[in-house]
Amino acid sequence: MRAESGLHAARASAQLDGARVPLDVLRSWATGTAAGPGAGGRGADPADALALGALRAQAVVERALPDLGGRAPASSVALPQLLARLHTAAAADLLPAAAVGRPRDGDAQDLRGLGAAPSPEQAAARTGALVEVVAASTAPALVVAAVVHAELLVVRPFAAGNGVVARAAARWLLTVRGLDPTGTVLAEPVWADVPAAYLAGAARFATGTPEGVAAWLVGYAEAVRSGAARARVVADAVLAGRLPVT
Repeated sequence: MRAESGLHAARASAQLDGARVPLDVLRSWATGTAAGPGAGGRGADPADALALGALRAQAVVERALPDLGGRAPASSVALPQLLARLHTAAAADLLPAAAVGRPRDGDAQDLRGLGAAPSPEQAAARTGALVEVVAASTAPALVVAAVVHAELLVVRPFAAGNGVVARAAARWLLTVRGLDPTGTVLAEPVWADVPAAYLAGAARFATGTPEGVAAWLVGYAEAVRSGAARARVVADAVLAGRLPVT
């Protein structure tokens, strides 16, 4: 169920960045029954490369999660290392090797609907501050994940792939901090159904006003609640052996 949910999350995350790839194609890449982009698969289509990056990022998340049903402590992976790994996975086919897994030194190339990104220096400072806050925070998992998600979207610490990284990092936080212990909640498809509202919520968060931040948190909670219901539907399909293909 965790693996199937991850496929749905990766597909929706890629869709939010403009890449629409069928679920059965992602599943074939994940299981190795078909070659991915650039390896004799569907070709070098940028959408395919973005979707494959989202799939790889989800794999990074799953490797960093505690075993299902185990009594392992919270993940020992530190957030800065996780972000670097996520970006390496997400942007391997989108950026030159020297820019992968590293903070940007120029303009961000994505999420232009949120307006101009902070300068590289401001982005690095805000990302560093975010990491420190998360490490010290005892706030509920939902709040921590929501703030990390929005801040990474707004700050755009990397040259590209920021949306995939933000959503994957938030997914990891929801699990390791105990709100979604199975790692199966599907908030990403909820946002993919209303991409304009998703970006508008992040833009309101970016204003820094109490109203803007509160609106993002409330919307985030609603997406997670709806995502739990979607996870149940996927779980039922897995149990019945009827996996969706689109």
